[in-house]
Amino acid sequence: MGTSHGSPAFSLVLHTWTQDLALHIHVHAVMACGVLAQDGQWSVPARKPDFLFPVQALSKVFRGKFMAALTAARQGHQIARDPQAAHSDWYQRQKQLYRHDWVVYAKTPLGGPVQVLEYLSRYTHRTAIGNERIRAITTAEVAFTVRANDKGGKRLERLPGLEFVRRFMLHVLPTGIKRIRHYGLLAPSCKGKKLNAARQALQMPQPNPQALESAQGFMARVAKMDVGLCPVCKLGRLHTVEVLAGAKQLPIPGAMVWPQQRGPP
Repeated sequence: MGTSHGSPAFSLVLHTWTQDLALHIHVHAVMACGVLAQDGQWSVPARKPDFLFPVQALSKVFRGKFMAALTAARQGHQIARDPQAAHSDWYQRQKQLYRHDWVVYAKTPLGGPVQVLEYLSRYTHRTAIGNERIRAITTAEVAFTVRANDKGGKRLERLPGLEFVRRFMLHVLPTGIKRIRHYGLLAPSCKGKKLNAARQALQMPQPNPQALESAQGFMARVAKMDVGLCPVCKLGRLHTVEVLAGAKQLPIPGAMVWPQQRGPP
């Protein structure tokens, strides 16, 4: 992905839950302030080094783009079981969606990029609730702590067992849906070429070799384990016999049953 000015670098992180496990679907976008220009130099915004775009204008643009994509999906018959499929219902929904302000918020991270990445990692490498927050489990309910205020206060939330499980399952992503998507310089298709050029343009130090090591190398270094060794006979070596291509486009939810997958023995 690129623009007429150069290649940006940004990632989208999906977040679906609140402290009490309610469904709160939104996306965090982490974007570098600048682009890799055509001449290989890093280009920053002309107005201010910490300015990307006016948030109010972005909100309207996002709403327009989303609504245009929704209309195109309807015209292409890509929306299955649409409850507002009738023309009159569709028109009313369009009016309601345009009537509201769509909230898109952007700001410079107060604590720096490290704080932002640490915050987002809670949603990408953890489940909707950790065991440390669960205080009691009985035959009738589950008690767990939730954030009470911005000063670190906690309060106890109680939910019936079935309701707790229902809320937890809301945040199990369907097959094929990812919590993180990388674009621009960070996209898998071009980061091997352009990411190193961006590092050089920004005069960044070389990446830590341990951050680049393979999963096999990490397991050998940390766990003293050879993951290429057959776990059954302990003599033979595992090797790739076939690479299955992934689906180019996800099916409409409920339109097909995904085959059951299993790992190696």
